[in-house]
Amino acid sequence: MMRIFLFLATNAAVLVLISIVFQVLGIEGLLAENGVDVNLQALLLFSAVIGFGGSFISLAMSKFMAKRAMGVQVIEKPRNQN
Repeated sequence: MMRIFLFLATNAAVLVLISIVFQVLGIEGLLAENGVDVNLQALLLFSAVIGFGGSFISLAMSKFMAKRAMGVQVIEKPRNQN
């Protein structure tokens, strides 16, 4: 459950950071002056789709990758009672 919370919190923080950076630095206005039309909501939606998709793939693979990297062997049936 904690992994899912961290997954959602990290992606939400990235989206908030993108919107803050655009507003503080005035990037949207700068791009508009140069004739570039940027839709901030579309950019945030695209960032969310790519970010959540990549994070979901990483989350799904993390246990397998950790087991594989450490050479862990899962004991499914113990050989003795201890």
